[in-house]
Amino acid sequence: MLATLAALWIFLVGLIVLLLVFFAAVAAIGGKNGVTVESGSYLVFDLTTNITDAAPPPDFGGFGGDQDGTLQLRTVTRALRAAAKDDRIAGVYLTGSLSPLGYGAGFAALKEVREALNACRAAGKPVVAYLDFAMTRDVYLASVASEVALNPYGVVLLPGLSSQPIFFTGALDKFGIGVQVTRVGKYKSFVEPFTRKDMSPENRAQTQKLLDDLWSQILDEIATSRGLTRPELQRSVDAHGLFNAEQAADAKLVDRLAYRDEMIAELKRKTGRTGSREPFKQIALADYASTLGDTPARSRTVGRAAAGKIAVVYAEGDIVDGEGDYGEIGGDRFSRMLRGLRQDDDVKAIVLRVNSPGGSATAAEEIQRELRLARLTKPVIVSMGTVAASGGYWISAYSNRIYAEPTTITGSIGVFGMYFNVQKLAGDLGLTFDVAKTGKFADAFTITRPKTDEELELFQHLVDWIYDQFITKVSEGRHLDRAVVEDIAQGRVWSGTEAKKLGLVDEIGGLDAAVRFAAQNARLGANYTVVEYPRRKELTEIIADLLKGRQRQQTDSRDAFGRLLASIKQEIKMVQEFNDPRGVYARLPLEVMVK
Repeated sequence: MLATLAALWIFLVGLIVLLLVFFAAVAAIGGKNGVTVESGSYLVFDLTTNITDAAPPPDFGGFGGDQDGTLQLRTVTRALRAAAKDDRIAGVYLTGSLSPLGYGAGFAALKEVREALNACRAAGKPVVAYLDFAMTRDVYLASVASEVALNPYGVVLLPGLSSQPIFFTGALDKFGIGVQVTRVGKYKSFVEPFTRKDMSPENRAQTQKLLDDLWSQILDEIATSRGLTRPELQRSVDAHGLFNAEQAADAKLVDRLAYRDEMIAELKRKTGRTGSREPFKQIALADYASTLGDTPARSRTVGRAAAGKIAVVYAEGDIVDGEGDYGEIGGDRFSRMLRGLRQDDDVKAIVLRVNSPGGSATAAEEIQRELRLARLTKPVIVSMGTVAASGGYWISAYSNRIYAEPTTITGSIGVFGMYFNVQKLAGDLGLTFDVAKTGKFADAFTITRPKTDEELELFQHLVDWIYDQFITKVSEGRHLDRAVVEDIAQGRVWSGTEAKKLGLVDEIGGLDAAVRFAAQNARLGANYTVVEYPRRKELTEIIADLLKGRQRQQTDSRDAFGRLLASIKQEIKMVQEFNDPRGVYARLPLEVMVK
């Protein structure tokens, strides 16, 4: 048996070595196949993608390349801005429908893409969009095009924004699972799905205000781009919500109706290939980005010579204790990474890009500690993405300057604790428990029974203390009176526009604006190198992850039942990520769903 096991082990090691050699060879061959850009080409931007702040995780099926269907925001904006100045690029062609997943393709990110598309138009490059099935995000992005065409049998879904949280209280009751909570902040509503069957009045008020703010910004931008007034567009939205092709044309959401072959024939004519069997002159956005030299996932030099490095650190996902995984901000891993950047004399400034609803208070403080120390020696600038709330705001508070987009969801300065117990479920199954202990609170963390009043008081005291620390940190970091912070905190969420009015945000702007300010603040002028973190994994690390069996979540955003299941799964995943050693969390409760 030992001989057999040894043989299997040798075979496995040999197989891994062969895979490493094979993948390295494929990568080397692929690297030699250069991409060329024909003069007069259209840059094809296929919207059937998820646009993330950080570089996408490796695609094991693609030998460690980027994940299929995912593009990094800076890859998109950099390619579009380069195309605006590239004489070989005749125009931009948008097609497909966005596939948002997790915290990707949010309106804050899409605003930066819109601005890059506008740069192409300002340079005299036509931006042509072709839509089949367009949802709100697609309309928001495509509306900036110089011409928008829709399939005659296509649909435009523009009903407005809604938030529809799932409430688990009834299901938990049926299964005999009890829930107790401690919290501070009347708007801190993360616990409501586990304790109520509907929204509290406070939660409904804050949610409505947030949705109104976001929708107002989205409506204004679409209306302006389409040559409409805001009331005109709102009337169309309220009259239809779901537009067929003719209704979309009448409402001026699109310029004309056309079949795809007609659009392709027109692009052939524009690129000098009328009647040819060849496709129109084109290059995919990702391929074009690969021709621009150093990739944004590694480094990018601005100016003639680099006077120093600006580290762009992506804090995207839930904040968890420990190392964390893909799509998570591990307190240990991020603090270690920030410590290295803080001690690196070549790094002259740090730009923290936050796209996180928060999570573990312990992990958030661990990360913030390193950022506070870094600020003593170099500028620390925060760029808020789609969401930077609760723990996401915690890690942002002490930066030199905070940038956010109007549609950024931020604030949610509040704290809660949540404690499950299975006493009733266990009783129904005939299970009983007993305990022997050496201290009064030795079994306070058990899930076999509800917490006693004394134990809840103990946990509430801890939550109160964390909340007091949160208020203090925001007051100190933002130079605001404590009374002001206490008034705007209470767990309430704010749009980026409102956050700027309240002093929680300094400037309205995107990641590029934050990087430029960091360079200016670090006195780098126009010469610097942008380096992104977390770094891309090496091939050996990718294969190690593959052997561990890590899988990425995928879903079909157009399948209603699939979306429901994905929402439930995401809620359960959030509970599973509650790993703060003290059981105290600063996390955003709200999920904004665009239907």
